[in-house]
Amino acid sequence: MPHDFPPADAVHPVRLPDGTAHKGTVFLRAAVDHPRMTVGAYTYASAHEPPEDWAAHLAPYLYDFSPETLSIGKFCQIADGVRFITASANHRYDGISSFPFAIFDGGAADGRPSMPGPGPDTVVGHDCWIGQGARILPGARLGHGVIVGAGAVVSGAVPDFAIVAGNPAQIVRMRFDPDAIRTLLGIAWWDWPIEKILSHEALICGDDVEALAAVAP
Repeated sequence: MPHDFPPADAVHPVRLPDGTAHKGTVFLRAAVDHPRMTVGAYTYASAHEPPEDWAAHLAPYLYDFSPETLSIGKFCQIADGVRFITASANHRYDGISSFPFAIFDGGAADGRPSMPGPGPDTVVGHDCWIGQGARILPGARLGHGVIVGAGAVVSGAVPDFAIVAGNPAQIVRMRFDPDAIRTLLGIAWWDWPIEKILSHEALICGDDVEALAAVAP
């Protein structure tokens, strides 16, 4: 591959000038082993203080026994301090009290009136950039190419190629017009072989959608 691009199964894809691995950046698919979490190739996460358990660091309420899942696409960029607050963090809030009595008395929690039912999955599309300290709430569904501003609190569905920021997160603007977005979703460059992606790096990182479409398979 050009420039010795690291393979998708590299845990630490960034090398420092002295040749040692930068422990604070990982290709997430290679760094996590969690039955309820899936991550696409080349998605990376960063942390100023690297955790021992990246899955627990990013999604602390996603347990092995959780009914919900967290799915993250390919080529995503996850900054320091991002947290996915998955559905197992929820309490009931549709009645008088939200207190989870069932978790304290040692009995089975299933079916107890103080426990919420199974919550929704959380899904992140391909090529999303999630900024420092953002919180992604249970059941959020981020489309492809979404950018999340630092510190944003995101819930619900975010359309493809939107930029969102704030608490609660709101759409700041769309990155491209609707016709260009349809074209980009058809191109789906994230599904190309990595060699083809690298050979067209300038087009993928540029803003000429028609030029990128011209080299698509």
